[in-house]
Amino acid sequence: MRVAVAKYAIDAPRSFAEFADKQARWLGEAKRAGAQLAVLPEYLALELGATFGAATQGDLHASLVAIQAYHGAWLELYGLLARELRMHVVAGSFLLDNGRGRYRNRSYAFAPDGGVLWQDKLQLTGFEKRAAVIEAGDALRVFALEATRVGIAVCYDIEFPLPVRAQCEAGARLLVAPSCTDTEAGATRVRVGCLARALENRCFVAQAVTAGDAAWSPALDVNTGEAAIYAPMDVGLPADGIVAVTRGDQRWAVADLDFNALDASRDRAQVANDRDWRGQQAPAIERAAFAEWG
Repeated sequence: MRVAVAKYAIDAPRSFAEFADKQARWLGEAKRAGAQLAVLPEYLALELGATFGAATQGDLHASLVAIQAYHGAWLELYGLLARELRMHVVAGSFLLDNGRGRYRNRSYAFAPDGGVLWQDKLQLTGFEKRAAVIEAGDALRVFALEATRVGIAVCYDIEFPLPVRAQCEAGARLLVAPSCTDTEAGATRVRVGCLARALENRCFVAQAVTAGDAAWSPALDVNTGEAAIYAPMDVGLPADGIVAVTRGDQRWAVADLDFNALDASRDRAQVANDRDWRGQQAPAIERAAFAEWG
């Protein structure tokens, strides 16, 4: 499977049509690179906040209320692009009103045959908690992409081993991580989370990121990090775990992922954390005992 992950430059579209044209251009690039799956970053829908007045743009709550008007068009747009380009698309995330004035950070996946699936972000960051209107998801999913099962872990979620482990135990061999970070520390945390989850579960992890500055938005103001595709660090795989990564102005990181080779490499692996996972659950070592000096 050829996978493309975006280092997506945040702009200030003046209309939904302008935003839609940008999506067609970006995803068209991924298609021309041969991608069967293209991944866009977290908080992508907040770029649409720029289509409203300055007072709305600069107020997160007002932006969240305003962009709800685009939800139907959002689903239609990415569904159409997935069908036209004959490509699976993970369209970053849309903060969706749950009907009670609170919002789920929802990542939608679109298939070429018209199918749509979604995964809500499970863990909230400090920024999301302080917003006081964003709520955590309460369900964990995997889905089939061709012959491969895939899970979505939205940004902060990739830093938590157990939900990702549950997705891998449900058959996921690829974890998709749409992300948005505003500091080098945040970018490092997500990158380390991606590497750790690839190591633990012997799977690929594909991370998309936001890029550039958007002073008009309290959520998209500053963006850092590189889009990358990760693998476990072992025999026959990259020693640093990086299969592909963007540099400078590069907009997409693209790689061919061979899942059969990944599974076969377990037989000659120096370590296989996925196979040895249950060793850490032995009753005698599930809890640490305080030891007195003898």
